Amino acid sequence: MGESACHGNEIVVKNDLAVVAEVRRFVRLVAGQWDMDDFVPCLVASELVTNALRYASAPDGDVTFRVGRTDDGALWMEVQDETCDLPRVQRADTISETGRGMFIVDQFARCWGVRPLAGDAGKVVFAVVDPS
Repeated sequence: MGESACHGNEIVVKNDLAVVAEVRRFVRLVAGQWDMDDFVPCLVASELVTNALRYASAPDGDVTFRVGRTDDGALWMEVQDETCDLPRVQRADTISETGRGMFIVDQFARCWGVRPLAGDAGKVVFAVVDPS
């Protein structure tokens, strides 16, 4: 089982894809507190975290997942990792089992983007999901 640490609306996850289930539980809990449907938020959160763990963290690194609300009640989610490599939306095909992460985020999020951290310390990938 992966390790995680939770502080407020933030969870730090170790580089182990098993922690994605923990992230989904965390999102379900937060969305429930805000009376939001959790299906799309869990889907988007899973893809953001999986993408960061698979492509953007060292074997012994971790990523930080945060969730909050925008002024208009949408869900703001972000994943911070230690690389400056930018995520790409790949064209999804019906055969491959990987490569769909950011395509799914792009389809289900109101908007998403990337912001670099100062001093080449990594980046934050964020997505905004509408409340319903």
